Amino acid sequence: MIEPAQPSLNPGDLDHEELFPIREVSRLTGINPVTLRAWERRYGLIQPTRTESGHRLYSQADIDEVRTILGWIERGVAVSKVGKILARSHSLKAQAEPLHNPASQNDFKQWQLQLRQVVRAFDEQRLGQVYGQVFSGYPLLVAFQEILMPVWQALRSTREAFGQTSEWLFLDGFLRGRVLQRLQLAEEQQEVRVVLAAIPDHCRELELLVAALLLGSSEIAVTVLSLGQPLEELALVCEHMAPHALVLFSNRPPAPDMPKRLARLALTLECPLLLAGEAADLAQDSLVGSQVACLGSEARLMRRRLQQYLDGHLDS
Repeated sequence: MIEPAQPSLNPGDLDHEELFPIREVSRLTGINPVTLRAWERRYGLIQPTRTESGHRLYSQADIDEVRTILGWIERGVAVSKVGKILARSHSLKAQAEPLHNPASQNDFKQWQLQLRQVVRAFDEQRLGQVYGQVFSGYPLLVAFQEILMPVWQALRSTREAFGQTSEWLFLDGFLRGRVLQRLQLAEEQQEVRVVLAAIPDHCRELELLVAALLLGSSEIAVTVLSLGQPLEELALVCEHMAPHALVLFSNRPPAPDMPKRLARLALTLECPLLLAGEAADLAQDSLVGSQVACLGSEARLMRRRLQQYLDGHLDS
């Protein structure tokens, strides 16, 4: 494996990242301290460490969890139900093989810090260099799942502060362009073709494009349909494109009628129907015994399950 180039960081950057007081967490996430305490006391969603005097201190992982909680609430999930969603998500991710040891996790944090610094400066040339350095040292799955998308998600969830919307748009536009390039280069090289479509209003364009990149392989080409693709017209699209499978993608909680809608859609298709994204984790139990297979949301699991399904080794 090629040794990754080490990002240049100011002394003390990692120490600064280790623990944060509640006021700083509130500033970073936009969630007031009263709400943070309520999430801890009432729902057990976050468990910060305490100083000897009883003051709360939050790790970067705690902050990431706060942003995840906020994301689910923004999607319409009641805070009282978020705990079960998080527990299931953590359990499913734990099923995947560990990507790296703790030392590598520190490396990921360093790259995330450098990426934030470059984005804050709106330096596209330097951003391209950092992007290339990340891929010179890490495989695609790791680069997106552990470094690039966590920064994108963090900027997206903290756009209340002045300038952060511009930072998010800057990074979003850059990554969409690079992912599209990768997809176009891979599209004509594989024999097995999969069509990927988003459930309307259930994800951002970059999330869909990255999902396509993560699902693809040396044997599988993924064609992405534009956002807003009507579900009721997918049978017509697949009739003409004749894919080996249709994958629906959603990062929102499944509506109560989703299993029935997907079951009806599956009956109109001449190819298998699969569900990917966070909705797949949450809807898995309700789709047991149906014609719809769930691929999950964790990158390594999604790709492995897709390959298993296409090989006939994964039941729906």
